[in-house]
Order: sequence, then structure tokens, then C-alpha cells
Amino acid sequence: MKSRSNRFVFVLALTTVFALQMGAPVWLPAGTAAVWAQTGVRNGEKVKTKGRVAKRQGDLVTLKTYDRGDVVMLLTSATSIKSKGGFLSSGKDFSQDSLLVGLRVEVEGFGNSEGQLAAQKIRFKESDLEVAKSIDTRVAPVEDRVARVETANEELASQVDELNNISKSLKTDIDATRTEMKDLNSKVNDRISALDDYDVKDSTTVNFKVNKYDLSPDAKQNLDTLAQKALNTRGYLIEISGHTDTTGSLEKNRVLSQNRADEVVRYLAEMHRIPLRRMITPFGYGSSQAVADNTTKEGREQNRRVEVKILVNKGEMTATN
Repeated sequence: MKSRSNRFVFVLALTTVFALQMGAPVWLPAGTAAVWAQTGVRNGEKVKTKGRVAKRQGDLVTLKTYDRGDVVMLLTSATSIKSKGGFLSSGKDFSQDSLLVGLRVEVEGFGNSEGQLAAQKIRFKESDLEVAKSIDTRVAPVEDRVARVETANEELASQVDELNNISKSLKTDIDATRTEMKDLNSKVNDRISALDDYDVKDSTTVNFKVNKYDLSPDAKQNLDTLAQKALNTRGYLIEISGHTDTTGSLEKNRVLSQNRADEVVRYLAEMHRIPLRRMITPFGYGSSQAVADNTTKEGREQNRRVEVKILVNKGEMTATN
């Protein structure tokens, strides 16, 4: 139905602040195009993939992956569903009910004779689950309104067929109701479209010493200032991206840049109590996004950085106005 289609568009647009939009981090393997098509899994094939929950029906979950297209995932009593472990801690166990539409997951399993992926392990970040829960809470009222409009439209269409010869006053009332429903649908569609667009309200950059990811006093002061601005901004999100210079190996730089981004998240959460759901999953880009010449000392100093941005969703701004 149209409401289900609108639901996924709404969910995908909002949670994909991380995906192919407004400069936010994109959760895709490098060089991979998000071209989704229905695909099966060969019987006995071992599969390890990533994607987003698109639809849930009993123990069957449709997963939109970035390397295999749409995959139908089968949940069983043996499926292990856990969050990823954090600093000095292991992940938590979760029930199948936690697999909400829009949740980003990593899945391991085998193909069965039905062309489905029989999931053995499902892992996700708790911060992503919080985002999915928040989206689910926002989607429900919109879905309800759209469903009521669709139901009313069907009822009115049926009545028009039966009461074609009723007085002009009744026809006027029906026309007025149709206009009202059209306006409501237009407002809902406008808001869904705006959910794909964000404004950068403020930003800061903190720099690091060679092979270090601890925050300097200057870095903490910059983050303190940005945190106060964020806390005074309605409906904000914070985008955090870590970077390195070209010193060291590719893998080492990826790990180091991720550690730098995570250190900023930790500081904002512990010192300013900014909820994790407000911070887009931090990502370490290694040395792939230099802003200065890595052949000079000054350039390398500029490239050893974490960029922090305050984002405000235009859809939220439209709803508030």
C-alpha cells in the first residue's frame, strides 16, 4: 500500500543522514553504488553482509544490502542478536523485536533452499538502535494520519458513486473534504521531501599530534563552545568525522582516525551529556580526505583533525514552523 511505501521512504530519508546526502557520512563500501534489486542466496552459501532493515513480517526480514541488493533474511531461535561491544565491554543480547525498520545491521549466515539468508549472527550499534526507535516514534503518527486520509478517501469515493444524485449542498461538502485531504497529503509529502535536507548550523575542527588521539586543552575548549551551541539548538544532530595525514599505513590511519572521532564522541557525551542518539555514527576516513598538502609539515598538521558539525533537519524546521 501507499502508506507502507511512504513509511520506508520516510525511514530511509531520515536515518540516511548517513547515506548519500548533505555531506553526512555514507555507510557504503568504497566504490559501491546503492543499486538495489531483489536477489536470492544460494543454498549453503556462506554470507556476511551489511544493510538496513526494510520490512519485517514475522520471522522474515527484508534487508536492503549494499552488495547483494534486497535479501530476505530468516530469523530462527538460534539467531544471535546483539549490539556491538564498546570500550572494555561486550555487546548486549536483544530480542527479534529490536530489528526495527531503518536499523543498520551486520549479518552472518547461510543460504537455505528457499533462497533466503538463514541468519546466525546479527550485530548493530546501540546508537543506531536509538535512532531507529526515534524514527519509529516519529513515523507512527504520520502513518496514522495518512491511513486515516486514505480510508476517508476510499469511503468518500464509494459514497459519491452511490449518492450521485444527491443535492448540490452534499456535493459541495464532498468537494471541500477532498480539497482538505489533498492539502493534508501535500503537507505530509512536503515534510517527507524535506527530511532529506539538512542545514549546517555551526562547525569546528580539532587537531591532533602525530599518532595521537587524546584531546588537547584547545580542542576541549572548541568542543565546549560547540556543545553549548548544540544544546541551544532545536532538533540538532552532530556529525563527527576523523582524519589523519599520510604518515603510516592505510589500515593504521583508518584505526587512528576512528579513535580520534570516538574520543570526541566520548568527550561530548561525558562532559556535556549530549545523548548518543544526537550524534551521527562517527566515522574515521583515514587519510582519504585531506584538506592540505601532506608533503609539508603545516599541511600534515591541518590534516590530523576531527571535523564536528551541528546539523538541523529542514523537515523538523518545517514541522515546527
